[in-house]
This record gives sequence, C-alpha cells and structure tokens, in this order.
Amino acid sequence: MGTAGGGGTLRLPGLHGYAVEFSPYWPGRVACAAAQNYGIAGCGALAVLEQNEAGIVLLRSFGWNDGLFDVTWSENNENVVITSSGDGSLQIWDTAKTKGPLQIYKEHTQEAYSVDWSQTRGEQLVVSGSWDQTAKLWDPAVGKSLCTFKGHEGVIYSTIWSPHIPGCFASASGDQTLRVWDVKTPGVKLVIPAHQAEILSCDWCKYDENLLVTGAVDCSLKGWDLRNIRQPVFFLLGHTYAIRRVKFSPFHATLLASCSYDFTVRFWDFSKPNPLLETVEHHTEFTCGLDLSLHNRGQV
Repeated sequence: MGTAGGGGTLRLPGLHGYAVEFSPYWPGRVACAAAQNYGIAGCGALAVLEQNEAGIVLLRSFGWNDGLFDVTWSENNENVVITSSGDGSLQIWDTAKTKGPLQIYKEHTQEAYSVDWSQTRGEQLVVSGSWDQTAKLWDPAVGKSLCTFKGHEGVIYSTIWSPHIPGCFASASGDQTLRVWDVKTPGVKLVIPAHQAEILSCDWCKYDENLLVTGAVDCSLKGWDLRNIRQPVFFLLGHTYAIRRVKFSPFHATLLASCSYDFTVRFWDFSKPNPLLETVEHHTEFTCGLDLSLHNRGQV
C-alpha cells in the first residue's frame, strides 16, 4: 500500500491485498481486504491500517477462513466495515473490537467479489456482486438479503452505488457489459456492451450523475454517458495488462486513477489532449486495490 503524497509501505506476510478503502470518518485510516495464494486457496484477512508520522501502522487485523476480496466502510458507524469472501459470504466487522465478525451473511453460491455501502442518507443499503452472476441487496440490520438481481451472463466483478441517485447501482461483469439497476424495480434498467473483454471494475463520477467509467481485461478505460451509450465519451489506453480497479477523484470532475496487473497505478485527466498524467511503479506484483482519500487531496 502506498500514497501519492509522501507515502509508506506495510507488508502483510503471506497475504495479497485485493481491496483498500479509506475511512469516510478518520483521515489516514484504511481497511484492506487480503487473501493468501492470490485468492486461489487458503485464508483471508481484514487489516485496518493508519498513516501517521511514523509511516503506516497496523491497528487491527481479523482472520477469515477464506480469501477476502472487497471491503466497504459503513456510512452510519465509524468502526464498522463489511467484507466479501471467496466462500460466498459477507462479514460485518466492528474494528473497535478485537473479535469478529458481528454477523455473517451467506447467500451467494460462489465467490462474493464485490461489496459497496450506499452513501444515500436515510437508508442503509449494501450491494454485493458474485461469481454466481447475481447481485444482492442488503440492509445490515436485516438478517437476509432484501432482493436478488439477475441478468448478467458472467461473473460479476464490481458493484458500485451511484453517489447521486438513491437506490441506483452499477455492475461490471465478465459478460462484457456494464449494467445499471434500480432497487425499486427487479429488472435491469440499462445494459451497456462496454468492452469486447471481461470488465473487472467500474466507478461513478462524483460530479456527474450520468458518467461512469469501466476498466477491462483489454487494458482500456472507457467513460460512459448514460444518456447516450452508443459511443464512449472517453477512451484511455496505456496499461499493458488487465485493469483491476478504477476510481474517480472525489475532488476533480475529470480526474481518475486506475491500477492493473501490469504492477502500475496510473492517474488520468480525460479532459486533456494527453490524458495520462502519471504512472506510479511502486509495486512488484499485481496491483488490485485502489482508493482516493476524501480527506487529503493528494492521498491515494
């Protein structure tokens, strides 16, 4: 794990990081979902890290009996996170406690690869995506899923809530489509044949409710305007292997970051004639997790 602005490194022996997410409450605090043996076999761990003057320190770690592939912070409790696992389950953890998890939800029949907590005030909703080709809607206060979304014809790698439209989320899949869903209706709202390759990641622009980005195995990033899906609004090339995760900046409407199996993190401004701003080569293995801090403008 590193940061763009005067970073640091922390090694978790025997574990490979799959996802990182900054706390919306604590500047410099990060939750990391990790797995042994590249997630193929073995156990997983949730690590809570914090950056201070000394560098990056491990505040807490929790073990799980299968790989952990994604993590999301609660939007109503500063200590709570949810992880998703290779055994198809979701785990709710209280990071202020030493033991865990608080709750386990096991409904997916294959790897749960993605989990995201809605930022909409007034409702506590979580969405998960799985290799079983379904997305599921959860209220963490309820012991079972509220709804299951079917339609993808391949593995779901990414599920992301809209930061603008309540009850709306997007999913990216191995079936080469980006789909947009509304929790009030069971069917898919929009299907975008976004790439001619598996799509591993998607994210929603923080400043435009109609703009999403996809990152795929074809090494490209594409921007999609939901009002006109015939052509991408931007097309970014530079990575040399599959793009594992992409995130829009919380501070700039046209800035985004991506990480890849080519070991790099790249920063882009799609409004510029030469959109690639920077390539960071800190890592010596696949770069799978990426997040941009809401608190510190340069922190990644």
